[in-house]
Amino acid sequence: MSLAVSATAAWQSERNRLLGIAYRMLGDFGHAEDVVSEVAIDAVRQERKADGHGVESWPAWLTTVCVRRSVDRVRQLAAVREDYTGPWLPEPVDTSRLPEETVANRELLSLTLLHLAEQLAPEARAALVLHRAFGMSAPEIADILEKTPTAVRQMISRAERRLDIDPDAPAPRTKDRAALEKLVRAIEQGDIDTVVAMLDRDAVLWADGGGKVKSAMNPVFGAERIGRFFAGILGKAAAFDPVQPVRSRIIEVNGEAAVLLRHQGRCDVLFIDAGLDGSVRELRQLANPDKLTRISLDGP
Repeated sequence: MSLAVSATAAWQSERNRLLGIAYRMLGDFGHAEDVVSEVAIDAVRQERKADGHGVESWPAWLTTVCVRRSVDRVRQLAAVREDYTGPWLPEPVDTSRLPEETVANRELLSLTLLHLAEQLAPEARAALVLHRAFGMSAPEIADILEKTPTAVRQMISRAERRLDIDPDAPAPRTKDRAALEKLVRAIEQGDIDTVVAMLDRDAVLWADGGGKVKSAMNPVFGAERIGRFFAGILGKAAAFDPVQPVRSRIIEVNGEAAVLLRHQGRCDVLFIDAGLDGSVRELRQLANPDKLTRISLDGP
């Protein structure tokens, strides 16, 4: 087997795991695929070097290059996202389209955590992803990030506190499907009172239209204001289609349940995050059509 084939075979074996790392880092599946493709080119070039230095462990080498390239890409995208029209939300992906290795451990895969992780510095995000989603130790992560194990542990601890992640929790909490179904019925029936009653008093809604469709340009705070926001949507939907203003169904996205809404000739995907008491404290409405290309919009 030639060296180039060895590099290619190693990359093919590790590709889905690398994709899982890059997607969690970037919140954009297209950019994640680009990074992983660049890693493949780097691997072949590494083996073709004339200095004769071999790679002791291809999985370790590929992981290191993937993480470092992802960190660089996060920094590049930060400037672009500052100019984004309205709130920026990660790109959702149908669970069925994600590689098994990406979904097997759902940690840090939910759109909520992908969004919240944007608060973290790139290297802190990398440390959290590698530790929480891929079970890597602080010394292993330290080698990749060129930090000390102590510094890595501090980054992970601070990131978990920032994102309100229980360090001892084995897996993310499953969303209450009954609550989602109740929300779906209330929205379809135009029952704004029920929608408001389901919201935490201090709930917040982010709506990402990306300037492509009409949407809230800033986060909407408070149950009453969110209720008025949905009332406005339902009123326009009723004017557009008096017979069936809104159609909705529950879909599986990013390893979790979400709501697909059809209204006014467009599709939105709604994600909710509920507290322990079942009240909805955060909502994320993805309406930018450019970000819905990896979601199955067909169906009943």
